[in-house]
Amino acid sequence: MAIAKAERLMNLALCLLGTRRPLSKRELRESIEAYLEAGSDDSFSRMFERDKDDLRELGLVIETVENLDGEVGYLARRDSNRLPPITLDAEEAAALGLAAKVWQQARLAGAASGALQKLRAAGLPEDVDPYEAHGALEPRIPVHEAAFEPLMLACRDRRPVLFDYRKASAAHPEPRHVEPWALECWRGHWYLAGWDRDRGAERVFRLSRITGRVRTRGSGFTAPVPDVVTVRETVASWAGEIADRTALIRLRPGAGYPLRAKATSVRELGDGWDELQIPYGHGLDAWLVEFGPDVVVLEPAELRADVVDRLRAVAKG
Repeated sequence: MAIAKAERLMNLALCLLGTRRPLSKRELRESIEAYLEAGSDDSFSRMFERDKDDLRELGLVIETVENLDGEVGYLARRDSNRLPPITLDAEEAAALGLAAKVWQQARLAGAASGALQKLRAAGLPEDVDPYEAHGALEPRIPVHEAAFEPLMLACRDRRPVLFDYRKASAAHPEPRHVEPWALECWRGHWYLAGWDRDRGAERVFRLSRITGRVRTRGSGFTAPVPDVVTVRETVASWAGEIADRTALIRLRPGAGYPLRAKATSVRELGDGWDELQIPYGHGLDAWLVEFGPDVVVLEPAELRADVVDRLRAVAKG
C-alpha cells in the first residue's frame, strides 16, 4: 500500500475514533489534509468512499448516522472497535521482549521501548528479564553508518537514492543511482539490496563503503520489486560462502578471524605465518583485500592475480 494512502487511512480512522458525535463528510474533509488537497468535490467524495470501504475491510466498525436535519455523519465507537485481549505464554512474551530490546539505534529506541511497555501490559512480567538466563549475551544490532537512516526511510517510502560508493578494488568512490529494496545485517555489516539504474541490474551495497550524503530522488521505481530479496545469499556468494572450490592462503597469527572460522584446515608454518585452506567462490578476492598485508594468496593462480590487481588499483589511487 502506498505510504500516502496508508497515512490518509490512518488519519481518517483517528478522526472517526476520536469523535464523540458523528462527523459529516464536510467536517472530515476540513480535518484531513489529503482531502483538502482533492481537486473537486467529486474527487474527494470518491476518495472518501474508497477509504471508508478500505477501513471496513480492515475490520474497523464505522457507523452511519443521520441527524434530525437529514445530514449523514460517521463515527467509529471505541467500544465497538476494541481488540480482543492479547494473551502470551512465557516463551512468546520472552521472544517478543527480546526482539524489542535488540535495537540500539537512536531513531528506533523510542519505538522499541514503547513496544516493550505494551508487551508488559500484554503478559510479560515486570520482574522477568527475557534473557536473564543468558545474562552474558546482550542482543544488539549495531548501526554506525550515517547512510542507514536515510536508506531505511527510502526503502520504506520506495524512493530512489543517489550516493557515492567506493568498491573494494577502487581508490575513489563513484556515484550510484539505486532503487532501494531492503536492508539487512550480515556478519556485523549492513547491506543494501536494490536496482542499480546505471547498470540495469540488481546490486548489493555495503553501507560502510558509502561516502558522503545519501540523496533521495522524487521519481518512482522503474523496476519491479521482487517478492523476496535475498541479501544474505547474494553477499554470501560474493564472499565465497557458496563455493565448490578451495583456496590456499597464508595468514598472520592473531589476524583474520573470519577467515579462520571459514577454514577447512589450518597449519602453523612458523616465521609469523599460518597456512589455511578456505572455500573459494565469486568475490573472495575483494574480501581478502580487506585484510591487507596479513594475507597472502598461494593458490589458485587466478585468485592470487585478482588480489594483486585489486591491491595495485588501490595503490595507484
